[in-house]
Amino acid sequence: MTQHDFFELVRTKWPWPPESDPWNRYVAGELTHFEALAEIFAKIRTEEAVLIELIDSMKLDPRLSEAVEELREKGWRIEVASAGCAWYIERLLGRAGVSLKVHASPGKFDPAHGLRMTLPLESKFLSRSTGIDKLAVVKNAVATSDVVAFAGDGRPDLEPALLVRPELRFARGWLAEALLQRGETFRPFERWSEIADELVHL
Repeated sequence: MTQHDFFELVRTKWPWPPESDPWNRYVAGELTHFEALAEIFAKIRTEEAVLIELIDSMKLDPRLSEAVEELREKGWRIEVASAGCAWYIERLLGRAGVSLKVHASPGKFDPAHGLRMTLPLESKFLSRSTGIDKLAVVKNAVATSDVVAFAGDGRPDLEPALLVRPELRFARGWLAEALLQRGETFRPFERWSEIADELVHL
């Protein structure tokens, strides 16, 4: 739903040496996805107002609110499943006036200690490696709905993307490349509202 990932903006603003960068260590298999993001977010040192500006720089799809309403009018239920932190996701959506069901790891911000992300222990979709088990979220949707679409761009999105029909599988970034390498069919997108534009015509 955004042009930029929050964790990438944080890595840019509070950089790590390449050899100790938590994200590089995750890609190398030394940390879990959750551990990497938790370390990245804990390095933040700023006031909340500055962090809100960083959230704004994620560049949320300007047509999100309109697209959500169009989908709801057609009977779609929209849920956000994220391996990131609910703290910034809820603020991002709130500032845009959009209310959605969010599955993400909780967090608290403290200027002296950064954004402290914790495991969503009360979620039925808990994953100790990614915080939220996106595969479980999509399995639940498939079990309770006749038609399920999925959109993603990151490493935790591959397995859940493969659960839905190819014509309802939307991908960009790392996910799109991974699907191409596997010879899997998907529909490319740049903005989330493009997905809504296609789904409302099904």
